[in-house]
Amino acid sequence: MRPGRLAAAGTLLLLAAAGCRRDSAGPAAGDPLAEARALLEERRFDEAIARLPDGADAEALYLLGRAWAGKAETAPVPTPAPGAAAPAGSPLKPEEARALAFYERAVAARPDHAAAHLAIAELLAPHALVAATRGGEATPAGGGVDASVDRVLRRFGEAVQADPAGTVAVEAMIRFATRAGRVAEADGGFQELVRRRREDPGLLVRHGDFLAGPGGNADGALARYAQALIWRPDDTPTRLKMAEIHLVAASALLAQQQYAAAEARLRDARRFATDPASAQAARLRELEGRLREIRGR
Repeated sequence: MRPGRLAAAGTLLLLAAAGCRRDSAGPAAGDPLAEARALLEERRFDEAIARLPDGADAEALYLLGRAWAGKAETAPVPTPAPGAAAPAGSPLKPEEARALAFYERAVAARPDHAAAHLAIAELLAPHALVAATRGGEATPAGGGVDASVDRVLRRFGEAVQADPAGTVAVEAMIRFATRAGRVAEADGGFQELVRRRREDPGLLVRHGDFLAGPGGNADGALARYAQALIWRPDDTPTRLKMAEIHLVAASALLAQQQYAAAEARLRDARRFATDPASAQAARLRELEGRLREIRGR
């Protein structure tokens, strides 16, 4: 062979070898599950479905569920036929129903598949909230599917239990339970999250905010805020939150003519209203003035 042809042939071999190296170096090369995960990240759902075997492998079934759930994001919402009554609740799209079926098969194959339990909860959560808002919490979402708040909370709980160190499922459960008005479950989620992230003062403050708000537990909020101050003793915003709770209690006690108890609450408020320019400090001065006037009569 002539030298020129030899050089050209050598170049082609080098290019082919480089191409093979690039193909084999990719994280998804030769692994259907890895290929499918990469395609899911790129939102190429149909291609991911084509890569995955519809067998008994729990991870493959979970990924198939993710692919169908991704397709559901852009699929139209089913509408009743002309003249037909609208279905109760919020019906699942066909793609969502396919995704749910694959997720259910995944957890049947591997009951500790935390991601599949979480995926079921997150798929059904919007339907459960719609049904609960309409007063039909236990109404099937469509096709006989139970999308009740209770079912969603159970699935979140199973995801939390299957991943004893993670926090993603716990955070998701807290958000859902709060939106659904399930105070006890949301509080339980916060307690579990605090157990998993013991040295996080920001989380303690978040739990305190929940207890002071929808949780309706002012004393519990004060306890959580106090724990946060152990880690961040100079946290003025948290101190002012504690002052606010004491001021609200003091105002109510003054209205009930319980002056000694009101004075004790005002003393507690003064410990935490350390910013003289704050609204809490101004309110403290106002209430202390009212108490002096009452006693001076």
